[in-house]
Amino acid sequence: MFDPTAFDNMKVIIEGALYDRDISGEIVITDRNDCINMAKMSRQFDVSFRLPNSSITAKIELESRLANLAAELIPGALSMKLAGCHVRLHFYLEHGEGKDYQMIKDILLDVWGVTRKITISVQYNPLEKEKRIVNVLTVDFDRLISEDHMDDLVEMTEFMVTTLKNLTKKS
Repeated sequence: MFDPTAFDNMKVIIEGALYDRDISGEIVITDRNDCINMAKMSRQFDVSFRLPNSSITAKIELESRLANLAAELIPGALSMKLAGCHVRLHFYLEHGEGKDYQMIKDILLDVWGVTRKITISVQYNPLEKEKRIVNVLTVDFDRLISEDHMDDLVEMTEFMVTTLKNLTKKS
């Protein structure tokens, strides 16, 4: 039997928290990916979900790079400060022209606080006659999340649902 890595343990916590909400009907899981990049020796896991009857999608990404895995498996070789995973959250909001981006940023700041790195990018096809705009709202923690933060991962899913609810109210 192998000893699961921090990545594996955090992935299980995220899956459990989100699938429990999916089973209860609070959210609808729309996509799931679990990838291993053999060229870079990294892993990435993500789950996308939305509220029932809503088009706004949330995605939580968990990534472990080679340095993170090596720090965990060979603690003497690298600093334990590198053991852990990177977590990023994305919210996808589709709309027509004319969106109040400051209001969107304020919603994210209200839920996630000012210590998080929040970015908003706009995607659209300029050749389409009717512009369908997709805003990608990203919350980046700009630090490693370790197994010491397992409870925070469950709480993070609660904050994601709150963010979806607040964005849905304002759209």
